[in-house]
Amino acid sequence: METAIVSARAKGEYVQAIYQRYRRATRTEKKRILDEFCQVTTYHRKHAIRLLNGPAPGAAGPPRRRAATYSPAVIEALRAIWEAAGYPWSLRLKALLPLWLPWARRRLRLRPAVEGALRAISPRQMDRRLAPHRRLLAKRLYGRTKPGTLLKHHIPLKTDRWDVTAPGFTEIDLVAHCGNFGDGEFVYSLNLTDIHTAWVETAAVLGKSQTAVRAALEELRQRLPFPLRGIDSDNGSEFINQHLWDYCQSQEIQFTRGRPYKKDDNAHIEQKNWTHVRKLLGYVRYDTAAAQAAIHALYRGELRLFQNLFLPSVKLLRGEAPP
Repeated sequence: METAIVSARAKGEYVQAIYQRYRRATRTEKKRILDEFCQVTTYHRKHAIRLLNGPAPGAAGPPRRRAATYSPAVIEALRAIWEAAGYPWSLRLKALLPLWLPWARRRLRLRPAVEGALRAISPRQMDRRLAPHRRLLAKRLYGRTKPGTLLKHHIPLKTDRWDVTAPGFTEIDLVAHCGNFGDGEFVYSLNLTDIHTAWVETAAVLGKSQTAVRAALEELRQRLPFPLRGIDSDNGSEFINQHLWDYCQSQEIQFTRGRPYKKDDNAHIEQKNWTHVRKLLGYVRYDTAAAQAAIHALYRGELRLFQNLFLPSVKLLRGEAPP
């Protein structure tokens, strides 16, 4: 026997017609009504029971809203700990929270309910709740270096991903500490990171002259716990010049450069510029020899040991191919 196809509107009218009769029926009568209802509408029996036992047809109930699990006080405490811990990613922040709670109790005067919610929040919820604050952090000024024009035909472009299995191949960059004004001479941080080990060395220079940058790079080379085999820079004139080219040739250092205005070509050093320089010194202007000497002493002292030996660095092992 073929079953007639019933429209959605007709099914709705049928529900309205038998709803009250089903609610007043006895157990035996309900079974008979359900059998008939399922046969006419082709609904699954469980779905039919939910319809006939639910709100009356046409009665719009209040929208179901999930109550907020975490109060503003919990999110504010989470944000404060996240900033104090150095903006770690969610999985690391979840692991760090128990270590930071004693500090938070003193500084933020946490209530027991807030502390309990902080212990319970998942890394996924951390990402969602901290997303607005993370977007604000992304609005940063870029450096003020201009592309150089010398020796570009000698220094090859490097556009493929790094695939090295030995330390010594690095990316370098200058970070300007000029505040809101790029006039005059001010301090730069020459930042160097190794691709294979994520080891970082930094030096402070006053101005970005070619000789000062070359001398700072030589000092960083001496500090490295492994031979410097290669450097990859942007196209600024502080790097693309005869002084640095001759230096790399004499020391047998591979010299490559990224594409102009393509910061993703130097993604490793751009990340370290933020985590190892900007988070420490911010965007304040430093333009004196005393400031340069103090910053340089910080870079070559205990800070380099802390950043390289006690501050873990996460690396992507593999990525999925696009569909």
